[in-house]
Amino acid sequence: MNSISADNNLLVFIEKNEANFLEEWWQNICLHQYDLHKDKVKENGTQMYQLIKKTLINTITDEELKLLAYKVAKERVEAKVNIGDFVQNVNFGRTIMIKHLFSAETSLEDLQVAIENLNKSFDKFCYYAVQRYTVLKELEIEEKNILLNETHKVKLTLLGQMSSSFVHEFRNPLTAVIGFIKLLKTDYPTLKYLDIIDHELDQLKFRITQFLHTSKNEGAQEQRKEIVTVHLLLEDIIKFLYPSIVDIDVNVLTYFGPEAQTLANKNELKQVFLNILMNSIDAINKKEKPREISVRTDINGENIVIEISNNGPIIPDETREIIFEPFYTTKELGTGIGLFVCKKIIEKHNGTISCQSNDDITTFSIHLPIASEEKKDMFIKN
Repeated sequence: MNSISADNNLLVFIEKNEANFLEEWWQNICLHQYDLHKDKVKENGTQMYQLIKKTLINTITDEELKLLAYKVAKERVEAKVNIGDFVQNVNFGRTIMIKHLFSAETSLEDLQVAIENLNKSFDKFCYYAVQRYTVLKELEIEEKNILLNETHKVKLTLLGQMSSSFVHEFRNPLTAVIGFIKLLKTDYPTLKYLDIIDHELDQLKFRITQFLHTSKNEGAQEQRKEIVTVHLLLEDIIKFLYPSIVDIDVNVLTYFGPEAQTLANKNELKQVFLNILMNSIDAINKKEKPREISVRTDINGENIVIEISNNGPIIPDETREIIFEPFYTTKELGTGIGLFVCKKIIEKHNGTISCQSNDDITTFSIHLPIASEEKKDMFIKN
């Protein structure tokens, strides 16, 4: 900073008018009624005034400014007050001081140096305070996110325990009903409505399995894996969904690339593909014809790529970013766990799942590792 004489009239003028300056500042600053540290604002203003006096005789240090700035920043975060109000109050204090300095009996040269030094101190003070405020707010947000994530995990664990207990009790009689329906189809193959009942029971079983996948214990019990030929599994699922496909007049196109196999739990993969195809059918149900769903497979390096697309409405970016989050749903009667379970299953199989959407087409892309020849041989021998 530039120097001015220590015994000049500016310092005397500042000391003499301290009470008037602070009162004018206090009466005009922006102060919230529910500010937790409202009583400390005037105290901080007084401390800043003392630092400005040191600025005039060039004895102030950056550490002194930083110490007060950090203190104020911490209080502003705790008070949950916009930092813009603080900056406005500081600049108002600067304006008052500069305005009154012109009334002091001093040389123009000393006045110019004083204003220059004063501006530098105010600028540094604001910079240190805002910088520290930003850091503290980011830490606060991070801590809140950690707490929310932990709370979310607890809720998911409780949901898993509750759903697992419920559906285990429900699945036993359901299995019996499905078995007896199959016996009826064998004994009375022409009996009306059995196919519809059988199809609806399979759908119900599928929904129950979704809930089971929110339970870690159930996941631990279903670790049996086998070599799965992906395009054959997709063909079976499309055949299974044939009644729903015909019902809304959907054109399903398949483009299967080179035959590829993956090491997986077949029932879990079936659940993923079934869920995405059912979502695609729901998405284009109310769309004008033509209604189209395409299912593609290909090989990319060491991965099998499965793409399931539909020409239904676009999924907005803000929705697409959270579409795999648990309990998020756009359906009136949706549970919000379908795509969450899909992501969980695919990641458990060391794969990835993503969604791209525009005005023409929405595509779910799944990448799964190709089963090595060594693993294929091992499973064949077993």
